[in-house]
Amino acid sequence: MNEDRDWYHVLSEGDDVAVVTLEGREIPVGHKVALRDIAVGAPVRKYRHVIGYATADIAAGEYVHTHNLVFGEHEAPAEADHTVAPAAPPAVERTTFRGYRRSDGRVATRNVIAIVSTVNCSATVCQQIVAAVERAGILDGFANVDAVVPVTHGTGCGIAEGPNLERLRRTLAGYAGHVNVGGLITVALGCEVNQMTEFMEMVPRRDDLPVVELTMQTLGGTKATVAAGVEAVRELAAAIDAVERVEVGLEHLVLGLNCGGSDGWSGITANPVLGIASDVIVSHGGRSVLAETPEIYGAEDLLLERATAPDVADHLRQIIARWEDDVARTGDSLDNNPSPGNKAGGITTILEKSLGAVAKGGHAPMAAVYDYAEPIDTPGFGFMDTPGYDPVSVTGLIAGGANVVCFTTGRGSALGYGIVPVLKVSTNTALFERMPDDMDLNAGDVVTEGVSLQAKGLEIYGRLLDVASGERTKSEDLGYGSQEFVPWLQGPVF
Repeated sequence: MNEDRDWYHVLSEGDDVAVVTLEGREIPVGHKVALRDIAVGAPVRKYRHVIGYATADIAAGEYVHTHNLVFGEHEAPAEADHTVAPAAPPAVERTTFRGYRRSDGRVATRNVIAIVSTVNCSATVCQQIVAAVERAGILDGFANVDAVVPVTHGTGCGIAEGPNLERLRRTLAGYAGHVNVGGLITVALGCEVNQMTEFMEMVPRRDDLPVVELTMQTLGGTKATVAAGVEAVRELAAAIDAVERVEVGLEHLVLGLNCGGSDGWSGITANPVLGIASDVIVSHGGRSVLAETPEIYGAEDLLLERATAPDVADHLRQIIARWEDDVARTGDSLDNNPSPGNKAGGITTILEKSLGAVAKGGHAPMAAVYDYAEPIDTPGFGFMDTPGYDPVSVTGLIAGGANVVCFTTGRGSALGYGIVPVLKVSTNTALFERMPDDMDLNAGDVVTEGVSLQAKGLEIYGRLLDVASGERTKSEDLGYGSQEFVPWLQGPVF
């Protein structure tokens, strides 16, 4: 197009489309406009990658979206040589945060008491224990106990022995033994498939983690168990309140990277600036983990070429192949992932969404690939296999050990976890102004105010350290965290 370019933004040289930046046009802000004539059937490029194929002839200046652009297969990424140069993030003066040092050497960003149900049948009791504790103000006198958090779910009994039960136990154990858990109460019914004994064998133990086990059928039922739970919280709070925050290095930070309710700005503002913050943390010995396998599909080459070893790349390839096989067997498509909200925000295909989502991972070498809820035990940047569904994905990251999460959104996702703080970043200024009680930080000023990506990335980095040091997030103030534990299960229910 030869028009004045003040109303649209070209992301990369050679792209076929640009992003509209000004109101008042026929094309919505955040959506795509064709930069040149595109023939029917031709590939359409954005971020230098194919995001789909034209279903009609498209003239330069024409709106490009679901009416004339569709998903199509993408070529398998080429083999990489795995000689990955380290990322070169901006220099920073601040390289520590204030956390709770645990007896096993790990460092917590919160000090909470977790009430974990082994089965859906004990979920109500867990919730009632927490409600009773809050009504009585039991934690008011304990300055170093941040919260009492129910970890409940809808399964644990009607579940077959096998991979699903193993994954449920691994996820629950990751929460129960999480570094941020200073005191643990587990609540069972008594007759469930997920028996307390087998589950507790998987929970990582620490010398400074007091544990109380309650079984409803043994204690005499609901009221008796709630009363026992409330008394246990009182005793645990007194026992764990002595811990105090100390200054520690970034090698103790484990950052979970996630996004939800993405829009056309996600890959331009919030995601790349989060990638800068991620690179800074990794460069100082920390860990940072990307997730949501369907939302790297079509952009996996950007991760594979950064793999530090062939086995790391092979693990990711195997995960992608399994997802392709799974959706093929059910007659589905990975392009089912973009939600109506994603499309209303300007995203047309999963290929386009993935290219924006991968930007959260910055440019650091990919040192590890994890299965769902596996311990995040390798320093550096990694990837975890999770669904794209936000609660399930973040649940896996926290179960793996993330002690702080950064979540980007363009449409306004409401999400938070009581065990781990979640910093929410809006991709556009309109959202930040529309939902000020839910958004912690605005990345939309990259477009509206011309703030540089580096400056905004360093702002997010600083806020992450503040949050890790105890600054409360909006979702914590709103009381999120009692409903968001959603483990990833597949297959039949018995």
